[in-house]
Amino acid sequence: MQFEPQDTPRLFSVPCGVDFPRALVQGMIERASGQPPEALARAELIVNTSRMARRVRDLFDRGPSVLLPKISLLTDLDLRATLRGLPPALPPLRRRLELSQLVAKLLEAQPDLAARSSLYDLSDSLAALFDEMQGEGVSTDTIRALDVSDMSGHWARAQQFIAIADDFATTHENAMDPQERQRQAVLDLIAEWDETPPQHPIILAGSTGSRGTTLLLMEAIAKLPQGAVVLPGFDEDQPDHVWQTLSDALSSEDHPQYRFFKLMQDLEMGPRDVRRWTDANPASTPRNRLVSLALRPAPVTDAWMREGPQLRDIDSATSEITLVEAPGPRAEALAIALRLRQAAEDGQTAALITPDRMLTRQVSAALDRWDILPDDSAGQPLQLSPPGRFLRHVAELFCKPLQTDALLTLLKHPLCHDGAGRGDHLRHTRDLELRLRRYGPPFPDHDSFAAFAVGRDLMPGWTDWLASCFAEKTTQGEHHLSEWVSQLRDLAETISKGSQPAEAGGLWDKKAGREALKVIENLQAEAPYGGAMTARDFADLLRALLSQGEVRDRDAPYGSILIWGTLEARVQGADLVILGGLNEGTWPEAAAPDPWLNRQLRHKAGLLLPERRIGLSAHDFQQAIAAPEVWLTRAERTDEADTVPSRWLNRMTNLLSGLPDQGGPDALSAMQARGQMWLGRAEALEAPKPLAPAQRPAPRPPIAARPKRLTITEIPRLIRDPYAIYAKHVLRLRPLDPLVQEPDALLRGIVLHKILEDFVKGTLEDPKTLTVDHFLTCAAEQLEAQVPWPVARALWQARLERIAEDFIAGERNRQARARPSGFEVSGKVRVTPHDFEIAGTADRIDVDERGGLHLFDYKTGDPPSENQQKAFEKQLLIEAAMAEHGAFETYGEGRVERALFLGLKAPLKEVPAPLQDEPPAKVWEELSKLIGAYFEPEQGYSSRRMVFQDSQIGDYDHLARYGEWDRSAPANPETLT
Repeated sequence: MQFEPQDTPRLFSVPCGVDFPRALVQGMIERASGQPPEALARAELIVNTSRMARRVRDLFDRGPSVLLPKISLLTDLDLRATLRGLPPALPPLRRRLELSQLVAKLLEAQPDLAARSSLYDLSDSLAALFDEMQGEGVSTDTIRALDVSDMSGHWARAQQFIAIADDFATTHENAMDPQERQRQAVLDLIAEWDETPPQHPIILAGSTGSRGTTLLLMEAIAKLPQGAVVLPGFDEDQPDHVWQTLSDALSSEDHPQYRFFKLMQDLEMGPRDVRRWTDANPASTPRNRLVSLALRPAPVTDAWMREGPQLRDIDSATSEITLVEAPGPRAEALAIALRLRQAAEDGQTAALITPDRMLTRQVSAALDRWDILPDDSAGQPLQLSPPGRFLRHVAELFCKPLQTDALLTLLKHPLCHDGAGRGDHLRHTRDLELRLRRYGPPFPDHDSFAAFAVGRDLMPGWTDWLASCFAEKTTQGEHHLSEWVSQLRDLAETISKGSQPAEAGGLWDKKAGREALKVIENLQAEAPYGGAMTARDFADLLRALLSQGEVRDRDAPYGSILIWGTLEARVQGADLVILGGLNEGTWPEAAAPDPWLNRQLRHKAGLLLPERRIGLSAHDFQQAIAAPEVWLTRAERTDEADTVPSRWLNRMTNLLSGLPDQGGPDALSAMQARGQMWLGRAEALEAPKPLAPAQRPAPRPPIAARPKRLTITEIPRLIRDPYAIYAKHVLRLRPLDPLVQEPDALLRGIVLHKILEDFVKGTLEDPKTLTVDHFLTCAAEQLEAQVPWPVARALWQARLERIAEDFIAGERNRQARARPSGFEVSGKVRVTPHDFEIAGTADRIDVDERGGLHLFDYKTGDPPSENQQKAFEKQLLIEAAMAEHGAFETYGEGRVERALFLGLKAPLKEVPAPLQDEPPAKVWEELSKLIGAYFEPEQGYSSRRMVFQDSQIGDYDHLARYGEWDRSAPANPETLT
C-alpha cells in the first residue's frame, strides 16, 4: 500500500462510536486493494498497547487472506536503541530503591514533611516525576530556575531536594533511565529519518499523544513521505471556533480533544485537514453531536444557548441510553449484574467499564450467584492473591511480637504446610487455637508451643517446626535489604513446605505464585542498592511492590461478559457498554496530590498538568458513550456521604433539561425510567422473604436434663436470665473465648485478686509490710508477671495508686477486727430436699477472736448497692448462707458476723451485705424455693427475664433471637422431650 504524495502532514481520524481496531484494519486492507500482495507486508504499523496489537492481528486473521504488515509497539523502540548502541535501561526498581534511601534521609532531617509510613509512596512519586521530566524533555536546570519566592517554604525545600536527588541518580555509568532512553531513541530515529526518509508506509495508530516522547514521534511520522497518524475518537462535530479555545492548557487540558488540538497546532494544521480513515459510520451520529456539545470547554458553554436549539433527533440520540442513579453502591452493582445476566441470556457481548475496582468486585460477587464469571481484564491485584497475602503476613512476623491472630492467619493459610501432612496440620492448628483462646498466652512463644505438645499425639517435628518458624521472629534495628529478602524467602518457603520431609511447598506454583516469585527475584537482584532499613520499612516496601502487580487468571470466564478498565475499552468493542461509577472522584478520578511540584510550577516547567489525566478520562468517556447501547450508572451515596455526579454526566443531564423544545427533558426522563426499572428489579431481588418473628423463648426441658449444680455467680443469672443457664448447662454451649486476648475486666479482676491475696498474706508474716509502698511494690511485681501489655500495666498501676492509701487504712481496721484466714476458699453445699449442689469460691475469709466469720468479695468495678443485693445480686448473701451451712469445710457451720464488698475503684467503696434485713436463714429458704421452682415441669427458662438494663448483651441473646422480640413480649413456654 502507498499513500498519495502531499506537502502537508497526514493525519487521519476515526470518529467516536466506531470500533477503532476494526476500522484500522479495514482501512489498511482497502488501501492495499489492487496492489501486489507484498504491498501490505511492506507497511509498518505502530500501536501503543499489546492489547491493540493482539486485536489487530486477530482481525487480520479473520480474513481476507493477506500478508500481514509489520506490527510493533511504541515500547519496541528499545530494541532499536540497543542496536544504535545506547546504554541499557536502568531497572526501575533500582532507581526506586536509591531514591527511597534519599527520601528516608529527608524524612529524618525534616520529619514535618510527611509520615514515615509514606516513605515508598514519596519515592514512587519522585521516580514518576523524574520519568515525566525525561519524557517531556525537562531538565533539572529548569526546575532549579523556577521562581518560588512568593510560595511557601515547602516548595523551596522540594525544589532543592529534586535537584539533589537527580544529581545522585545520574551517577550511574553505562545505564540510562527508561524514559530518557526512550526519548533518546525517538530523537535518534527522527534524526535518521531526516537524513534518509523511509519510503515504505509507517502508520502510528491509537495514541492521543499524551506523553511528550510519543507526541514527538507522532509529529515526525506524520511528516514522513509515506507516514500517517490515525487518531482514535476524533470529534468531527466540534466547530472550528471551539477548537481555537483549546489553546490555553491551564483551562483546556481537561477537555477530551485537547491532545489532538496540540498535535494539530504543532503540525500547523486545522481540524478540517484531518481526514477520515474509513467510511465507517458511528453507531449514533445524533448522540455524538449531543455529547460533543455537552463536553464543550467551560469558557464556551454559552454555546448551549446558541447551538442547543439546532440539535435534532434527541430521541434517537438517547433511545439506547439508560441512566441508573442508584441509592447506594450495592444497588448500583446489583442492577449492573442483572443487566449483564440478561445480556448473557440474549447472547450479547456486554462490557462494564469503570476505574472503580470496588464496584467491579461487587458486580463479580453479584454475578457469582448465577455462576457467571466475567472476563476481568484487570485481574486480581498481586497483593490480594494467596501468595501475595502469604508473603505480606510472613513479613509482618519481623515487625512486631507474635499474636494469636497473626499466628492462626498463617497456619490456616492454604499455602502453609501444603506439602505432606496437610490434614494433620489443620487438625493440630484447630486444637492449638482452642488452647490459645482458653489459656493464652497473648503472645505465643517457644514455651507455649512446648506446653501444647505435652500429652498430645502430634506429627513428628510439628512443634519444632512451629517454634522455629513463628516464635520470637521480631527483629530490631536496621539490616541490609539483601538480608531481609533472604530471610523472607527462606522463612516463607519453610512455612509453606511444612514439618514433614517433602519437596518444596506450593508457594511459587500456579500463575500467582510465579508472578510473586518474579517480584521476589527482582527484589533480590536489586537488593544491593537498597541499603539498610527496619523491619517495618521492609514490610512497607514489599507491600508497595506487590501492589503494583496483578494476576489475570482466565480460568473459564464467561466470554461475552467483560470487565474493562478505560485502557482496554479503547481497543475493544461490545454490543452493550456500561459506564459505572460516574461520580466525581471516581470517574474522573481526583488528581493525586503532588508533594514535589504544584500546578503552577508544573506549568512553568513545561510538565504535564494534573488535568491531563482528567482529559484522558474524558476522551475515554466520549468514546465509550458512543457505543450502540450504553448504560450510565452512579450511586447517589456511598457509605460515608452523598456523592456528586461526574462532571460529564452533569453536563449531559443539564443540557437535556434545557432543551424542552427538542424533547430533552422527556428524553432524560425516559433514560431515568429505564434505569429505575432495573433498580426496581434489583430491589425485588434483594427483598427479604417475610418471616414471622421469633417469640420470647422459655424452654421447659425434662427434669432429668436440668442442671444439678450451679455456682454462686450463676444464681444472679438464673434470676435475671434463666435462658442463659439453660443454654450453658442443658444445651452445653460455651461462648468461644476471644481470639486476641486483651487486658479486659476479667483479666484485671484475676490480677487484682492475686495482688491482694499475696499482699495480705505477706502482712500476716510481717505486719510491718502493711504500708502503701509495699502494696504498690507487690502490685508492680504481679502486673509485670501477668500483664504483658505496657499500657495496661501503667494504667492499672495508676488506678491502684489512687486507692492505695484508703485500702491500707481500711486493711488495718479489718485486721484489727479479725485475722485473715483463707483466700480463694472453695466450698459447696447440698440444697435439700432437691438433688442439687451450690458451689462457690470466697475471695477472702477472716476469723475474729470469737470464731465469727467475716466474708469479703473484691470487685474491680462498682459493687452492687444494698437494694440491688436484696433483689437480684445475692452472691454475697448466698455465700454467707453457705458458710453457715458448712459449705467451707475448714470453718464448719460458723456464724457470719459480716459480709462486705470491696470496690477496688477510686474512690474505694465498702458496701456491706444487708445481713440484718436478709439473714442467712431467710436467704437459704429463698434459695431453696428458687431451686425448687426449676424442678417443676411447668417452669420454663425464660430469656432475659429481669436484666438490669436493656443495653446489656448476653452470651446467648443471639440464640434466643433477641431483637425479634423485646422485653414487653410474653414468654412462650415450650415443653421439650
